[in-house]
Amino acid sequence: MKKIVALFTLIIIAAGCSSSDGNNTSNTANYDKNAVLTNWADNIIIPAYTAYDAALGSLQTAVTEFTETPTEANLTTVQTAWLDAYKKYQHVAMFDTGMASDLNLMLSANTFPTDVTGIETNISSGSYNLELQSQFSRQGFPALDYLLYGMGSTNEETVAVYAGAAGNSYKQYITAVVNRLKTISAAVLADWNGAYRNTFVNNTNSVTGSLNHSTNNFVKNLEKDVRYPKVGIPAGLFSNGVLYPEKVEAYFRGNVSKILLNEAITASKKFFNGTYYNGNGTGASLKGYLDAVGAKSEGQNLSDIINAQYETILTTNGALNDSFTTQVTTDNSKMTAAYNAMQTQVVYLKVNMFSALSLTIDYVDGDGD
Repeated sequence: MKKIVALFTLIIIAAGCSSSDGNNTSNTANYDKNAVLTNWADNIIIPAYTAYDAALGSLQTAVTEFTETPTEANLTTVQTAWLDAYKKYQHVAMFDTGMASDLNLMLSANTFPTDVTGIETNISSGSYNLELQSQFSRQGFPALDYLLYGMGSTNEETVAVYAGAAGNSYKQYITAVVNRLKTISAAVLADWNGAYRNTFVNNTNSVTGSLNHSTNNFVKNLEKDVRYPKVGIPAGLFSNGVLYPEKVEAYFRGNVSKILLNEAITASKKFFNGTYYNGNGTGASLKGYLDAVGAKSEGQNLSDIINAQYETILTTNGALNDSFTTQVTTDNSKMTAAYNAMQTQVVYLKVNMFSALSLTIDYVDGDGD
């Protein structure tokens, strides 16, 4: 019954925001798409990948120092670098295009929950190929979450593992995981700094071009990579109410799930508004595109509605516990509220924005929602 009511509500939202008062989609052909793509590439995507790659470089250095000298102080440095790089990952996760797609950057970096049994099997055997699809859940930031926080209740106990009899095997594995993250990131950044930047900016084809594809990735990221796994799955919204507190992002760290979620929402909001990754400057954007075509709903600019909903999402998220495991088990209604706030935004973007800009959805909606 709840799902029926929720669906009916979303239909009303979609209908209300799809009204054409003041909406002139014929202007879409005249909007400077190249300006949008240029802003995305030069002021958002490349700077975000640059920051992400640098953060992974720092993480790589910290891991090297820790494996050479496994102390609590060096472990703390690795943990700090891990969270910094994980936060910066949230800002590149929506750019699944070009070499990032070819190298499976997103799947290899953040497939969770991590496969602890598989990780331990890899470590004990010493034989593994992290390039295989079957290994996605045994690497990336979730694997590091386990390797840094899941093998002991204290940092002292974790250090003891790396300094113990099997320590070399653990050292080799954490090094391999970090090196793979860095190798992929460096390759993607080099591609953007090379020929791919111009290929991306100049591809203004209406259906198969960069604007349509990147907008799909932007909405897909919010729907499938943020709303669904970070909140929906742990909250039991896709399992008939069965809760999965162990399937939250950064489960072993325990208190950064909200930080990572809000980082992803902030990245989504900045991309929509064309806000530069470095600083508060803005350029041509989806917001500007909507305003240019006069997209409105009930007398309001659709872009204002979307921005207001981003604020609603962040406010709703603010009520969540830092640990989503704790939130799910103590008051799951707040997780459901956070999910619903994001789902409303998905409708605004996927239905209303796509319609106003005459864009075409190019990904499959198959999660049963």
